[in-house]
Amino acid sequence: MANPVRTYPQVPRQSGSSLIEQLIAGRDASGEVGVETLNIAGQRVRRFTTEFWTSRQRQASSLHEISYRACFKPQLPRFFIESLTNRDDVVFDPFMGRGTTLIEAGLLGRHGAGNDANPLSRILTRPRLTPPTYEEVEQRLQAISFSARTAPQLDLTMFYHPRTEAELLALRGYLGKRRSTRKEDSIDRWIRMVATSRLTGHSRGFFSVYTLPPNQAMSAENQKKINKHRRQRPEYRDVKELILRKTKSLLRNVSAEQLQELRNVHQHFRLVTGDAGGLKDLKDRSIRLTVTSPPFLDTVNYAQDNWLRCWFNELDWERLASKIAVVRSIEAWTGIMMRVFRELYRVTATDGIVAFEVGEIRKRNLNLDEFVVPIGLGIGFRCVGILINQQRFTKTSNIWGVRNNAAGTNTNRIVLFQKPAR
Repeated sequence: MANPVRTYPQVPRQSGSSLIEQLIAGRDASGEVGVETLNIAGQRVRRFTTEFWTSRQRQASSLHEISYRACFKPQLPRFFIESLTNRDDVVFDPFMGRGTTLIEAGLLGRHGAGNDANPLSRILTRPRLTPPTYEEVEQRLQAISFSARTAPQLDLTMFYHPRTEAELLALRGYLGKRRSTRKEDSIDRWIRMVATSRLTGHSRGFFSVYTLPPNQAMSAENQKKINKHRRQRPEYRDVKELILRKTKSLLRNVSAEQLQELRNVHQHFRLVTGDAGGLKDLKDRSIRLTVTSPPFLDTVNYAQDNWLRCWFNELDWERLASKIAVVRSIEAWTGIMMRVFRELYRVTATDGIVAFEVGEIRKRNLNLDEFVVPIGLGIGFRCVGILINQQRFTKTSNIWGVRNNAAGTNTNRIVLFQKPAR
């Protein structure tokens, strides 16, 4: 059943405590709100804890179901977009990842801007702002010759059956030629996005033999070890059939009205690959709301995890790794965030909002929200408060042995800033 289209009243521009009251009053879940007052950098900052939004994934649009390491759920940006923006306001994410904030903004009739240092981010996001129909994808796939023979550049036999590998090479060659000759259109970009998301995984819905979760790729040597341990060999997977299957799944609950909404606003979206500390493509005071989550501290190697996706899209992952370094210390992390916040202050409109999600709590003794507050204050923002979305115990947390609300996997901590009038 398609998601119903909802309309929302105009959001009055508010500030300070009235803004927090608006968010608490408008939360989707019921329950008591815990409030504590912290002294951070000489400022009294209130931290509010409740279930602001439901974490149930099936209530979100199926368009979001593209795997990407360390992404937040769609309900998080939707809560702030609905509560704090009006139609045609510009919503921004400087670390857009798989594009969750941008897709939600488009579905709600907002304009959007996104940035990420990883070029895969734009490859995974842009097609879902202009989704084709299932029939268009099927027709295009029928026109592609999957029997074209291309010599492999890498040994990928530990991941793919020879026939599957041949089909992937043919598709890679077709997409590369379309892009290099500037003939690539929205249907090609959709096929590229879906194929990129299906390269490796743990079920028969992926092109590869069983491997670890689909948001990262094992090294070739580690995959050989997995194959030996599981006594498995890659089976044939039909590339065209799996792309169509995933396309049908991604579009399954997207209504005609939502598709039209995306068509109406997609030309008002700007996606950039670059440094979040140097947002040259964004004008001063152009952003009404930023909803983002920065790279995790000493946790995720975004470039190495995506080496196979880079190969398929003809990107140099080793060069990418030199640009997207894993940040090892809190000092280095805060230094990077200071550059980002200077740019956020420049592009944020007067009374505009920055919702900065820092879900990770390393070993339960490092609350990144308490490091972010002084950064924002020092740049000139006003800290409206810290929101902690208290989620019910989830299957993912149980798998990884994480106690409910005890670690970043199952807790969202959002520092809320507002740009005051001078």
